[in-house]
Amino acid sequence: MSENAEPVVGLLEQVWGDVVAIGTGLTDEQWAQPTDCPGWSVQDQVAHMIGTEMMLCGENAPLADIGHAPHVRNDIGKFNEQWVVLYRNRSGADTLADFQRVTQRRLDALRALPPEKWDEEGFTPEGPGPYRQFMAIRVFDCWYHDQDMREALGEPGFMDGPVADFSLARIPPKGLPYVVGKKAAAPQGSTVAFTITGDEPFDVAVGVEGRAALLPASPSDPTAHLTLDRRTFARLAGGRWSGDHARKEGDVRVDGDTELGNRVVDNLAFTL
Repeated sequence: MSENAEPVVGLLEQVWGDVVAIGTGLTDEQWAQPTDCPGWSVQDQVAHMIGTEMMLCGENAPLADIGHAPHVRNDIGKFNEQWVVLYRNRSGADTLADFQRVTQRRLDALRALPPEKWDEEGFTPEGPGPYRQFMAIRVFDCWYHDQDMREALGEPGFMDGPVADFSLARIPPKGLPYVVGKKAAAPQGSTVAFTITGDEPFDVAVGVEGRAALLPASPSDPTAHLTLDRRTFARLAGGRWSGDHARKEGDVRVDGDTELGNRVVDNLAFTL
């Protein structure tokens, strides 16, 4: 990667490399393990990522009968399922080989992209924005699916380092005010602080004054204080775990107003 390349390219290379490392040498039984994404196996996760990158290469999914899939709820879900169904006729090893080919193709294309193309406004899953924003979302999305694979295989990891830091940092501004103010219905004047533990712990807080918003710093005496490890925070925010599952299997502590704090835990999902 050249010195002037967009930093997001290196992050994509890292997360795609971790997917390959996880998938290399898996048995058929491991490829078929169900994940926290309803209806999807470990292999399906890789097929889904292939589909998105193929679309970004300008190639559409071959038409496939997705059958009755209760987890498919909209047109984006139908698009995703086309690729997933297609690869169910292939082995896990073949699917991974295709993943390696398409991600290498994408890396080559991204490295060759001139600076003005990174600034170019266009479609992103979050609404109109520059191309670099779309690629930042790709890092986030692929890291989540990498984590889905790891969870299903009983191989938690890749929770620290640049890709995890980058992905976790996207959660507070994108989702926490909505979770606290809307979904958990925190009362006016309340504050909810989060401490996310790990090799690089961080704090973030939301205050409700009119509309819920991120605070510049965590208050010394918040209404509710949630302490979660990175894994639990990510699984909850991504809609992979329920609050009950997190309290049983994860690492979550609620101080202060426990009713409000647990309501936030139960409603922390904001993306799927």
